[in-house]
Amino acid sequence: MPECVVHARPPAPDRATIQTLRAFPTAAISDGLGRIGGAPGLRPFTKAVEIAGPAFTVHTRPGDNLAVHQALDLIEPGEILVVAGGGDRTRALIGGLACHYAERRGVAGIIVDGAVRDLTELGEMSMPIFALDFSHQGPYKEGPGELGGPVAIRGTSVDTGDVVVTDEDGVAFVPRARIAEAAQGAQAIAENEERSMAAIARDSWERSFLAEVTLRHIDRAPTESS
Repeated sequence: MPECVVHARPPAPDRATIQTLRAFPTAAISDGLGRIGGAPGLRPFTKAVEIAGPAFTVHTRPGDNLAVHQALDLIEPGEILVVAGGGDRTRALIGGLACHYAERRGVAGIIVDGAVRDLTELGEMSMPIFALDFSHQGPYKEGPGELGGPVAIRGTSVDTGDVVVTDEDGVAFVPRARIAEAAQGAQAIAENEERSMAAIARDSWERSFLAEVTLRHIDRAPTESS
């Protein structure tokens, strides 16, 4: 008989603090946290791309979505379903029916480290959906799986209650214990970029990281046509 392990929920993050992160692009958030917390390779399959909310995690074996369906009955409204599918591209872990059900349940968004399908349906949805790839091949429903515990998404650790922020550039994950730090870091990055944009407009943009570079010029060898 298949089994799904369910981890106890950690304390929920403060919703007001989460919303402060929504004001910043994912690039500023990840830069503000030391350039970690990204999920490279995940891209949107919906027109809607911007969300910020707490994660509810699922760990399933590649190509199997039994645990995903179980999670859809346990996830709370406003949470973002984060599915660790091992980066498998061969079988879709979620499609149109499951996504419509998730939206009906109040799910704020879906992140899949794996494939999705039914792209026309997904493209018309107002709930942001990010995934690694797409495949028309369907999943198995044999299990096992884990719900609500720590998972790895594209090499980044994510746990239930961590904050997910998405936009056109992709997906950023913020540990729930570092939400305030992430907001402060993103604010500093945003202010620095504003100063840089002003300097570019004045033709005075200085990049100190180039100061230590040594340029070694090499003459081109003459060719037969020269």
